[in-house]
Amino acid sequence: MKLKIFTIVGFFALVATTTMAQQVKFEEYDLDNGLHVIMHQDNTAPVVTTSVMYHVGAKNEAKNRTGFAHFFEHLLFEGTKNIERGEWSKIVSANGGLDNANTTDDRTYYFETFPSNNVELGLWMEAERMLHPIINKIGVDTQNEVVKEEKRMRVDNQPYGHFLEQVKLKLFTNHPYHHTTIGLMKDLDDATLDEFLAFNHKFYVPNNATLVVAGDIDIVQTKAMVAKYFSDIPKGDPVTYTKVEEDPITEELKTSYNDPNIQIPAIMAAYRTPSMKDRDAYVLDMVSTLLSDGKSSRMYKQMVDIDKKALQVGAINLSQEDYGMYIVYALPMGKTDLDDVLADIGTQINKVQTELISENEYQKLQNKFENQFVNANASVQGIANSLVRYQMLYGNTNLINDEIKIYRSITREEIRDVAKKYLNANQRLVLKYLPKAKEDSKK
Repeated sequence: MKLKIFTIVGFFALVATTTMAQQVKFEEYDLDNGLHVIMHQDNTAPVVTTSVMYHVGAKNEAKNRTGFAHFFEHLLFEGTKNIERGEWSKIVSANGGLDNANTTDDRTYYFETFPSNNVELGLWMEAERMLHPIINKIGVDTQNEVVKEEKRMRVDNQPYGHFLEQVKLKLFTNHPYHHTTIGLMKDLDDATLDEFLAFNHKFYVPNNATLVVAGDIDIVQTKAMVAKYFSDIPKGDPVTYTKVEEDPITEELKTSYNDPNIQIPAIMAAYRTPSMKDRDAYVLDMVSTLLSDGKSSRMYKQMVDIDKKALQVGAINLSQEDYGMYIVYALPMGKTDLDDVLADIGTQINKVQTELISENEYQKLQNKFENQFVNANASVQGIANSLVRYQMLYGNTNLINDEIKIYRSITREEIRDVAKKYLNANQRLVLKYLPKAKEDSKK
């Protein structure tokens, strides 16, 4: 991920807030070349976000060429036919804006937030990125080193930095979620320039993208600008993707990993769960909040405060387009055995599976999700992100208004039954994440 450039426009982005009482209004349409366009007008603050999401992530990479999507997150800031190499973010900041990008297993997202008098600049820059990227050996070699440094900083030298890698490695056998988004550096080293060019030609095309313009805009004028800069971009070949199915996990899987960057071990229980689009994924969000969101959550209160068996606990529902991962972890206190901590995790999950949560807990959950809903759409930058994500990954842009209704409709019985459906010992991976012995780390 690129370093963020913060300017005064960040202040305006926070000022442009929305409330629960307000529906987020938007308009969407397609250009002839397949580009999907979404517009949201909010004239309460002089700020605008232009963003493009491409439906390409780590799962779309070829075998032995992992890391391509994340690599392109960096590479497509190198320069274009009309933007000199290294000038992209300088142009953004010189015009009072900020820019960034991020990649997941399912998609890649680029955005700029400007004072609203620069909306045309943002559109031109994203059109340049789509139509005229410069992909050459200099840029590839430069970004290769940047990505390697990012991997060293965020993964290789980060305590517990390999835990998600190890979970995915064992939780998925056939599906490309098997590897991490950042990929293997050897795959990038071995790739040819022609392979990078082919990846760009295949995926970074208008018919595989969604453009969002949100904020202080005039809809008619902005439509004209979109047509001016994007309508002549050639349509690419159809991008097809077929979900790779995984066989159900029917017996507990066990693995371990030795990390030279830690002194305190960890225990992790991971479960393969359904797509983010499945109602059960929403219920699992509530289960994770119940178990570990804050010091009053069930796991923290029992395992950290009362029993003092754990230093830290967490339950994370990582929902994705094809499958999700539900990961529960704990760092033991002192000499507490990892198996004891795992048993305590099982006890907490079992309570959710067999007992209805209290009315007070249920109301607390509802309050938290209401608050999250407000915060997610409290700026035009957040609204732009939500609009494009719901359209591309869920196929329903209006979830920006309706998703909270799903959480409100979830019952206490559903929380119990969904936990019982997915979070069983015979469906899990148990990862013991251990310190690496000093003599081993010297080798």
